[in-house]
Amino acid sequence: MAETPSYDSIQPSQNSHLSAPPSPTLQRHHARRTRRNSASEAPDENTSLLQPSRSRVRIHSPLDTPRGHLSRNQSFASTPHGARYHNRHESWGQRLIQALSDRQDPMAESKGSLLPDDRIWYDQFTSTDWVHDSIADAYRVKQLRSRKDFWGRVIVLFDSAQGWILSGLVGVLVALLAYCVDVAETTIFDYKDGYCAKAWYLREKRCCPHGPCTDWRSWSEVLGGHPFGDVWTEFGIYIIAVLILSVLACLLTLTTKTVVPSAYRMSTLDENLAADYSQTPDENEHDDSEGSISPRGTRRQYVDPSPPMVYYSAAGSGVAEVRVILSGFVLHGFLGAKTLIVKSVGLILSVASGLSLGKEGPYVHIATCIGNICCRIFAKYDRNDGKRREVLSAAAAAGVVVAFGAPLGGVLFGLEEVAYYFPAKTLFRTFFCCIVAALSLKFLNPYGTHKIVMFEVRYKIDWEWFELVAFILVGVLGGAFGALFIKASRRWALSFRKIPAIKKYPLLEVVLVALVTGLIGYWNTLTKLPVAKLLLNLAAPCEDDSRDDTLGLCPSNIDEIPGIIKMLLAAFVIKGFLTTITFGIKVPAGIYVPSMVVGGLMGRIVGHLVQWIVLRFPHWGIWGTCPLLQQSTCVQPGVYGLIAAGSTMCGVTRLSVTLAVILFELTGSLDYVLPFSLAILVSKWTADALEPLSIYDLLTNMNAYPYLDNKHKPIFTSELADIVPRVRHERVIDITDSPLVPATKLRSQLELLHRAGELDGGLPIVRDGILVGLIPAPDLEYALDNLEDESTSLCLMAHVPNIDEEESLERDPTDFTPYIDPAPVALDIKSPMDLVYECFAKLGLRYICVLRDGRYAGMTHKKRFVKYMRELEEKEHEL
Repeated sequence: MAETPSYDSIQPSQNSHLSAPPSPTLQRHHARRTRRNSASEAPDENTSLLQPSRSRVRIHSPLDTPRGHLSRNQSFASTPHGARYHNRHESWGQRLIQALSDRQDPMAESKGSLLPDDRIWYDQFTSTDWVHDSIADAYRVKQLRSRKDFWGRVIVLFDSAQGWILSGLVGVLVALLAYCVDVAETTIFDYKDGYCAKAWYLREKRCCPHGPCTDWRSWSEVLGGHPFGDVWTEFGIYIIAVLILSVLACLLTLTTKTVVPSAYRMSTLDENLAADYSQTPDENEHDDSEGSISPRGTRRQYVDPSPPMVYYSAAGSGVAEVRVILSGFVLHGFLGAKTLIVKSVGLILSVASGLSLGKEGPYVHIATCIGNICCRIFAKYDRNDGKRREVLSAAAAAGVVVAFGAPLGGVLFGLEEVAYYFPAKTLFRTFFCCIVAALSLKFLNPYGTHKIVMFEVRYKIDWEWFELVAFILVGVLGGAFGALFIKASRRWALSFRKIPAIKKYPLLEVVLVALVTGLIGYWNTLTKLPVAKLLLNLAAPCEDDSRDDTLGLCPSNIDEIPGIIKMLLAAFVIKGFLTTITFGIKVPAGIYVPSMVVGGLMGRIVGHLVQWIVLRFPHWGIWGTCPLLQQSTCVQPGVYGLIAAGSTMCGVTRLSVTLAVILFELTGSLDYVLPFSLAILVSKWTADALEPLSIYDLLTNMNAYPYLDNKHKPIFTSELADIVPRVRHERVIDITDSPLVPATKLRSQLELLHRAGELDGGLPIVRDGILVGLIPAPDLEYALDNLEDESTSLCLMAHVPNIDEEESLERDPTDFTPYIDPAPVALDIKSPMDLVYECFAKLGLRYICVLRDGRYAGMTHKKRFVKYMRELEEKEHEL
């Protein structure tokens, strides 16, 4: 490490203005250098990863895909200098217009005039600094409340109401979009069989509300049975329609392709589960390199041998990514307007195609996109990622509301599954957002039943005690099938999707899956139905008028039960296979309802078996008066179907309380809350024993997201020293000899952090081995980018007494002290790992400095800790 020049050894250069004796606080440049990029290049949630920015480091992959230049990150130095949060802003109407447009640069005007110590955006694949965002919001609120006049109080009141306004607006918009998707997909789904002669835009149920009628014309009737006869003509048109709709959905999804440069060291970021494991480079590999990167014009390029990775933001359900984003991880473009539009239209086509997928999971992603876009209306949420995620949590919950018509279930879903930080204030606003979404959906009436649930069943007969054994059995089977589905999905992804042609051409896989779905599913009466309609018929009691009598699921005597069981068993095998191969293809697709359908088929089989046993042996005393209650006994196979549906979904997603409440809201029956809850409990225990990971945990791990699970804490027996790398001088700013550090040296150290993938890391500042501060890497980059002449500049890295008589009003760009955190969080190297976990999980820290006997001993990053946790979990699972 080159020796830092002392005060006396500093020689004034051509571009500096140091006089003798030199003072570190003198202004070293005539004028502040303007930002290298225009305001229009500032990244937002919809900016492409490859859009050029100010960073001058270009890391190329073998495919010549440039690394996304590092843009300015949120700086630590958000001090309350002036009223920067409520001036220089457009009018509220202008912000509303901008929020509704898919703009490349939100706040283009305001960003161009920001003070140099403002912080706005996080870089791609970095973590949110929760502590700073909370501090920044506190300064903003304090400044608002400093005005004691009438208008000051009005401003404070409006500021407090912004969260409620956003929650209500998000609820209305989510319900409106869900209405459009529901109506469109059901209408297009029926087009595979025919069309309505009196009004082509009506689906079959609206065209013939009282049953079959002449207004609905099948395609064989239209074509007169040509060219292959009625049956085969309808079959051919059905296959062609499935292929066309699936291909269109896939082509739309592929437009959201985003190339992730290899420097990020990420795996494939969608639900194909076939991620190429790109090992994160060992920190020591980079620390061994010399910090001799040349200045700006001649700086050498670092060549990364790994190929770039790709993700499609509109593919899959998006729930796993929403969960990761809400934990503080930044994925630009995943919640943008383009993703919202493409996913909504693609979802209509993919569901209408008849593939074994659902729209409920994507609703969560779509609702979160709406919440993110609405946040742009108010600067309070647009410019603070911590506050923004409060709205995103409420929006994700509203997605479950419009999917299942369960407002209470939506609130619990946000609390149990997606939300990472969920204080009481956020809980109440989430509840408000869910109620608004439910009321809006009831007003829109997408199902034509004046109900907000996708289907509603009522069980008039109470359950008997002997059925508890069957309910527990159904729970065990549901959990087992859910765990096996996860294992099968992983195996399918690591085998079939590893085929080069399938991996290179995602459209080919969609065509093959659509072809198999049409060929197999068409001939089975049950698998041909839409998944929501099939689930309704599996869960409905036999006396329910909403069920389809033509399916033959209700036996009139004991002799009909074996035939029904055979039909259900065939549908169970087909639907299970189709759901496994469909999950992960490049179309918008959810797993909630398909998993419930597979479970519902299994539960219906168990229900008819119990029904057959009761009718076959009616004189057993254990039945009581059950065989005499009705011709079909008191056993209701529909109850078993719904309980098994919830149990299987629990096995796949590991939702528990949320599912019990959703099932209760679907049935409205307090009598069956206990069987629902019991079966879900047993299902979760069984699934956890067979497969510790839920489907979203699997996606998170295989996609290498740095997600720190705050709900499942491993057993730690180690200390902080186990994850602390040895100290490298290239990773430390030493100001022992002088607080002035050459800018070229700082740039070299910054690039070493970038090469190691620590875009949100930091450089500790030490004096005589004592930690005196830390400068975050994004802030250091921004400060270096504002220097007039980096090659000759000396940067002040510590406060020194001012010996000048007058202080210049213009801040010196070579003074980096405003960007330095003077009190970084530090723990002793012997601290227990439990304390480290609490700091990362509860405080949302990016990194922790490590001390030994009060002296600096290293630093550990959040990503390193997450990697350590996953290794621990893998070892526990192997035992």
